[in-house]
Amino acid sequence: MGKIIAIANQKGGVGKTTTTVNLAASLGVLEKKVLLIDADPQANATSGLGIDVESVESGTYQLLEHSKTAKDTIIATESPNVDLIPSHIDLVAIEIELVDKDEREYMMKKAITELKDSYDYILIDCAPSLGLLTLNALTAADSVIIPIQCEYFALEGLGKLLNTIKSIQKIHNPELDIEGMLLTMYDSRLRLSNQVVEEVRKHFADMVFDTIIQRNVRLSEAPSYGESIIKYDASSKGATNYLNLANEVVKKNMEMA
Repeated sequence: MGKIIAIANQKGGVGKTTTTVNLAASLGVLEKKVLLIDADPQANATSGLGIDVESVESGTYQLLEHSKTAKDTIIATESPNVDLIPSHIDLVAIEIELVDKDEREYMMKKAITELKDSYDYILIDCAPSLGLLTLNALTAADSVIIPIQCEYFALEGLGKLLNTIKSIQKIHNPELDIEGMLLTMYDSRLRLSNQVVEEVRKHFADMVFDTIIQRNVRLSEAPSYGESIIKYDASSKGATNYLNLANEVVKKNMEMA
């Protein structure tokens, strides 16, 4: 039985998509079967895995409006062991279209439950908002990874996200767990980066992953080539960081099994 992990933070630019794409690729390298669901209308996870967004005919939009089955929306990627349900700018419309539907928060859960037996991990890349798309992802997920940027406003909005997670646990998904908080864009030369790490670890202790994602030029370049960091430069610091994270996720889930 696979595990569904949403990668969420309503703050933009914290490394959500970078984490989703590279964690998926790293888990694939560890011979885990992975499905990445791109639930962000910007479709950066789709293009980051080398898929031309304009050529997407069915994906997360069709999945959520239930005009296609989940299996019909899956496409293969060049990353070993990684499949994708792609996104498209059309996905912007789904929040308006779902608003009047019954059980609108459960559309993704209903659509992907059948896939859990086919994958070890299903990763959902969430949009940078706490709208209906993110709500659907968190209702469908078993757990959530929260990327936190090692910068001044890092903790801003985190309380809001944690409150949203609490209310989803209470109303829609009592099983939702926090997989971990992931510190991203860390620069060891900056005192501020070190202060943020200290602050987050002090407040959240065991909820924070040991792995820290460091600032890395190769990591920033990889998406423009439509490649994960594993494919673009497997020897880079960024690749090492994400492989460490993948190992940490696998180990944690083996211990809990």
